[in-house]
Amino acid sequence: MNSQGEVRDTGSLDSLKAAAHDAPRLPGVYLWKDEEGRIIYIGKAKSLRDRLSSYFSGEKDAKTAILVRRATSIETIIVASEYEALLLENTLIKQHSPRYNIDLKDGKTYPVIRITSEEFPRIFRTRRIIEDHSLYYGPFPNVQNVDAMLELIDKLFPLRKCKTIRSSLRKRRDPCMYYHIGRCMAPCCGKIGAEEYRRHVERVQRLLSGETEPLIIELTGRMHEAARALQFEWAARIRNAIRAIEDLIGEDSAVVDFDPEGRDYIAWAAEGVLATFTVFSMRGGKMTGRELYRTRSAADEGESLELFITTYYDPTRPPPPKIYLQPETSGGAANSSITSNGVTNNGAVIGNDSLMNWFKTQWGHEPEFIQPEEKHHTAILAMARQNALEDIRKRLKERGAGPALDELARALNLPGRPERIEGFDIAQLDGKHPVASLVSFKNGIPDKKNYRYFKLRSVIGIVDDFAAMREAVHRRYSRLIREGTEIPDLVLIDGGIGQVNAAKGVMDELGMNCGVVGLAKRDEELWLPHTQQPLILSRRSEALKVLQFVRDETHRFATGLNQRLRSKDLFFPVLESVDGIGKHRAAAIMKAYENIENIAAVDPAELAERCRVGQSAAKAVRAAARLALENRNSRQQQFTAGRGRRSGTNLAESLAAEAAETEYEGE
Repeated sequence: MNSQGEVRDTGSLDSLKAAAHDAPRLPGVYLWKDEEGRIIYIGKAKSLRDRLSSYFSGEKDAKTAILVRRATSIETIIVASEYEALLLENTLIKQHSPRYNIDLKDGKTYPVIRITSEEFPRIFRTRRIIEDHSLYYGPFPNVQNVDAMLELIDKLFPLRKCKTIRSSLRKRRDPCMYYHIGRCMAPCCGKIGAEEYRRHVERVQRLLSGETEPLIIELTGRMHEAARALQFEWAARIRNAIRAIEDLIGEDSAVVDFDPEGRDYIAWAAEGVLATFTVFSMRGGKMTGRELYRTRSAADEGESLELFITTYYDPTRPPPPKIYLQPETSGGAANSSITSNGVTNNGAVIGNDSLMNWFKTQWGHEPEFIQPEEKHHTAILAMARQNALEDIRKRLKERGAGPALDELARALNLPGRPERIEGFDIAQLDGKHPVASLVSFKNGIPDKKNYRYFKLRSVIGIVDDFAAMREAVHRRYSRLIREGTEIPDLVLIDGGIGQVNAAKGVMDELGMNCGVVGLAKRDEELWLPHTQQPLILSRRSEALKVLQFVRDETHRFATGLNQRLRSKDLFFPVLESVDGIGKHRAAAIMKAYENIENIAAVDPAELAERCRVGQSAAKAVRAAARLALENRNSRQQQFTAGRGRRSGTNLAESLAAEAAETEYEGE
């Protein structure tokens, strides 16, 4: 290979590595493409970044080495779960037949559960989809779970087993063996009527649709009864059935749904002039792929959406009967352009005349625009929007913050690009635990090693945000000037003109020559020092988004420490309730161990020596701490039961992670 070819290959490899490193740590499907854009390999991953990065680490087999050498780009599709990734991978491999995929070439599909459309329906596992109004549930990658579920249904709702090629059931005089062993209700012999039989079928449908809680409660009771009666084999079978129900019903596929009607799902994301539209296409009940379209436009959301729709659909890509649109994301701009009569009760969007006439002229029909309320369709749109958001993130990273910072310099009349921005916020509660947070950004990116907390001294017991701001600003920049450290290009104050003027006065006293601006959250107004009217930027302004990012980070940072300090106060009475532990001793113990969890876990001997208390008092302190924790956990469980579970990291975990990566200044 010539030198130019080697350079090109090296650049391509570096590009692939960068794409792998920049992939999200989310489940999805990845597609390797060659220089002509052909898909040569399709894979799935629980974490796209981890899986793709593994292709470039360690020794690889010959097939993988050839794949990496011949690929020039990687495309990723984010989905909701590893299960969705598995199903989408299956569909895409069958659709594209990539050269380096050797699995799934036998044409098999994952099994589904079918309920026939007969007068007395049957239920069974199959891999074939027949358009005869039967109901299908699945697909299910785990065949064993499907069989366990069907065995359970067969015991609880013994539907008929016999097959017939006629629409009506063949009548019998005597029931077959299945009736005598309790596996059929013998509708062929009139042992059960059509209406009662239909009620059993409806219960099966509810079970397969996810309404499992009553059944699981019932089965759990039966399992315990069987165990108490020493019927361990039966108890184990019930346990396996419960697990099968949880495994099967836990997955509601957004990429396979057996609805043959063609549909497109359009979602989008925008930052400033950058916009990305994502289209997920469902054809024949399966997701056939995802397409991303990048645009740059200063138009509002609605205009951009209408332009995209009229550009996307062309003679090579006609519109399907239904087009689902994501909910409005910026005050309804999208829908104000797309609709003329609003949204009907069933969620169908009534298109405006010009757009509908365009569709009718081009294709002779008008597609139905829908903003769905059903869980299934909203899940697909959420998945599509996540892909659009991920692409926007990549585009912003590729472009950098330069254009936004240049816009900010022009808006605030700064002498140059504000590469270093620092933001202040004050947090307190009725004068208790007043703290200031200082966050620092370099070229639009958080510089966490320069984050600081200030435990304010001049405003303890009073509420004076202006004095608090003056103290925080003075302590920060008097130290930087004294040490000869870099001064920021712009200081952002979370507040209005009063806080801005307070900060500006201190900065003038220190001889600082840098910009200062306040961002008032209520109307997102910008306040420059000593002005009578605020500066208003467009909500789409990238300069405003930079300031909002800094402001929100300062607020999060300040509130975190304030909450942690306040949480200590809540447990002081617990410690003071122990004989021999007064106010000052309780404060000393809390200072030594920081939180009630550490006190509950400490060895009493260590606590006695470290805090200079007696052994009996140390044991009593630990016992009181443990009791307080139990009470708190009990209250939290009651709250969770009453309000529902909330996902995400809890406060203690987030504060611990925050404390681990930040430094403190002041006392």
